[in-house]
Amino acid sequence: METTRQIRMAAAWPWISTGARFGLAAVWLVAGSFKVGDLADSARAVHAYQLMSYDTAKIVGAVQPFLEIALGLLLLIGLATRFTAAISAVLITVFIAGIVWAWTQGLRIDCGCFSTGGELGAGETPGYAVDILRDLAFLALSGILVWRPRTRFSVDGVLMGEQ
Repeated sequence: METTRQIRMAAAWPWISTGARFGLAAVWLVAGSFKVGDLADSARAVHAYQLMSYDTAKIVGAVQPFLEIALGLLLLIGLATRFTAAISAVLITVFIAGIVWAWTQGLRIDCGCFSTGGELGAGETPGYAVDILRDLAFLALSGILVWRPRTRFSVDGVLMGEQ
């Protein structure tokens, strides 16, 4: 027999997951929209990590904003939520690894997560620890959605006959 607490938690999880879904959608939509207006700046931000050639960074920098916007839109409408959250988790993990790489290599760059990024000017200090903690919070949102993808106000729910 289920306890009152278990019943409440079962009722709360779709709402918790909905908050995670909308929060992560906002992250992707904002991040992508800041980059999509200037793909050359996006390429420079990717290249600043010194992990690939400039030609490869141009391709990654051109694709990344559109991928972020696509993930945001899929999460916003709640379509393929678990799959989209899993892709989000992989991408965020790559971003965290990139920031750790930049930090350990002594690079002085803006991560480019919510800006055009690139090398910092004289006197500017990278905020790697804050960037990593922020991205870990975003990773947690992805984890919630991978674990509990049932959300309110979603296409998934309509397709499954839940709403």
